[in-house]
Amino acid sequence: MTTSDLKITRKMELLAPGGGIDAIKAAILAGADAVYCGLEKFSARDRAKNVPIDDLPQVVYLAHQHDCQIFVTLNIILLESEFSSIVRILHRLSNMRLDGVIVQDIGLLYLIRTHFPGIRVHASTQLTTHNAGQLAFLATLSTVRVNLCRELNMEEIKDLTNISHQLGMETEVFVHGANCLSFSGLCYMSSVCYGNSGNRGRCSQPCREEYEPTPQGWRFPLNLKDNTAFMHVPQLRDAGVDSLKIEGRIKQSNYVYRVVRLWQQQLRRLYSDLKLCERVTPLRTVYNRDFTSGFLDGVIHKDMFIDNPKDNSARYFLKKSGAVRYKEIKQVNQIVNDSKKKLIEKVKKKVARLSVAKVPLEIHVSGKEGAPLCMTVNTSLESFNVLSDTTLFRSQRTASDDGSPVPKAHNQLNKKLFLHKLRAINGTAYQITDVNMSRLDTGLCIGYEEIVRLKEKILYRLNGSLSSVAPVELPEIQRANDQEVTPQLSVLICDASDLFLSDETDANFYFELPNQLAPNWESYAALFKKWPMVTPWFPEILIGDDFAAAVALLRTVRPTHIVTNNSGLAQMAFEMRIPWTAGPYMNIANSFALECLKRDFNCNGAFLSNELNHLQLKSIPRVADMALHYSIFHPIPLMTSRQCLFHQVTGCEKSEVSSQCIAECSKSASIVNMKGVSILVEKREGDYHRLYFDRHYLNTSVALEMPNVFSSYLVDLKRIPTRTRIAKSQRELILLFEQHIHGSATATEQLHQSILATTCNQFAVGI
Repeated sequence: MTTSDLKITRKMELLAPGGGIDAIKAAILAGADAVYCGLEKFSARDRAKNVPIDDLPQVVYLAHQHDCQIFVTLNIILLESEFSSIVRILHRLSNMRLDGVIVQDIGLLYLIRTHFPGIRVHASTQLTTHNAGQLAFLATLSTVRVNLCRELNMEEIKDLTNISHQLGMETEVFVHGANCLSFSGLCYMSSVCYGNSGNRGRCSQPCREEYEPTPQGWRFPLNLKDNTAFMHVPQLRDAGVDSLKIEGRIKQSNYVYRVVRLWQQQLRRLYSDLKLCERVTPLRTVYNRDFTSGFLDGVIHKDMFIDNPKDNSARYFLKKSGAVRYKEIKQVNQIVNDSKKKLIEKVKKKVARLSVAKVPLEIHVSGKEGAPLCMTVNTSLESFNVLSDTTLFRSQRTASDDGSPVPKAHNQLNKKLFLHKLRAINGTAYQITDVNMSRLDTGLCIGYEEIVRLKEKILYRLNGSLSSVAPVELPEIQRANDQEVTPQLSVLICDASDLFLSDETDANFYFELPNQLAPNWESYAALFKKWPMVTPWFPEILIGDDFAAAVALLRTVRPTHIVTNNSGLAQMAFEMRIPWTAGPYMNIANSFALECLKRDFNCNGAFLSNELNHLQLKSIPRVADMALHYSIFHPIPLMTSRQCLFHQVTGCEKSEVSSQCIAECSKSASIVNMKGVSILVEKREGDYHRLYFDRHYLNTSVALEMPNVFSSYLVDLKRIPTRTRIAKSQRELILLFEQHIHGSATATEQLHQSILATTCNQFAVGI
């Protein structure tokens, strides 16, 4: 067989969204190979209907009857207080024939690997995986599949898939549905503006909101078209991609059915070497915001935006028809609406035919004195026997010789006893409808432990020959001792002209590197060699050559310590034995994540997420040999985007984002939504485009409320032009912050008098 033949016969999984049971049924009927769905807790789509955990065994059973897999999304960052609940959920999931879970939180990845190794783990798109180091990081945590970053182009996907396969992991690529403007997992816009964290599944989509008209006349300047790779299936196959993910867990079942069906038909054409459908027109008949494949094509163009967040299907067909008169427009709209109604009714009828009711199960009990107890289990699909390890016996006694009752473990067998001892079976996809004892001689006994063993044997057979997993106690984390912690001040800069400050104070200094490192990494290496006491601070996004440049910088400089917001650089620092600290955008929110980073990656400290409120921060115990850090003054990033955010705001002479744009562009603008929330649009040389809140974060409370917790407090002095006004020089500001963290009330008061228009709302609201 030739390489070409292998490409044609290799099939990719079609992964469909299941926001509720009806949507899951629709996906199964449409031919999905797998469905991802959330539970009522711990899912990154809080607005979806989701699946009650008590119904999940039946859902898994139904899917498996149709050769479809089920993956459960546990893809949010977790709070310390939630780990007791998540352990109980994982125990239940581990005793189902579930095909995998999708995870974002590093602490949860660690918990599953160490205590639930039988659960297959997929890395969520919320982990923003876009470089080789991140793949190695996730492989260490026993991840079997990685959902690659949505912003990657086909060549980048191909390169990372090749590396992923070498590490024994599959890759999954987002191929259809709503595009996020931000790199996933790094969007704090909803959290900051409205207290609804996207990292907790509560995104209120402020990027889709209407804004005051921009100078370019746009009212929805942050609204991307939907993604589709419908015509890219040959390239995805040739790139080695294992799974194609359709977005849409808040979409209705008719949408899921239509989109999955069309994608399945397209893939069948590919596998049969037939002519592919070369238009996305059939996909336009259901909800869409128009379509783009700009990220996959590597052409990040201004046409990827649309100035309307609503359904574009009717507008498309109106434009295509050329209708201009009222009667013509009404007729086209009627055709579109009638088509949708027919689809809704069709899918409704199809879905109704599938049942997620529990499978009836009968048990026939038989046996004679001196023989094993036999249980014959009958379902609609199979029948099997299980035998006790010990034999039945007859007890004539009702009391022992001293007058005490016969031990319960030897009471006579009866139907009520069996129903009670076998009730765990009803927690699966099966329901005991009858226990028939007509073939069991009367007056017989057997030890209760034997009935328990028989129950386990039945569950083993019903669960596809998988042994039951015993309950797991929430593991103890080795805590740091209660010795007093004397915090230090840390200062973050990104301009070489500010390096002189490091010679004038006792504060630790971090120098933030840009996203685009490849062209200038050698000059940054020279900078760190000249200023060896300044710590490199690596950004959250490092793609392709820029990641390679960051690794080259590490090898050349061999710094004594780094801070990284990118797990790929963390992996490389670990391999090079360079001490490292996890930055604030690694979304660390619990002690299990801290324990993971320490034990598996030799991390010596971490910034806790600024999304947490004071109570959520206080609940995180200090972990032994892990320093905790917290940022108390900084511009508040709302998102990082690979797109240009100025096309619709102030305009740009270039229609596409190029490497030169990233390297040279430097500009700022602001937009205001109809609720009066002001957003800063910012682009700095060498960085991707970012949105910032219009005020800096200033928190002087944390040092007073949480003594002996943080080893350092960070002050970010990057010059981001928010509305915050500072009446002191940088040197004066550093000295005031140093005095503040060491308890000076006067310095605290002067800080509030000198820094105007700030917020610390997240410290109060949390996630």
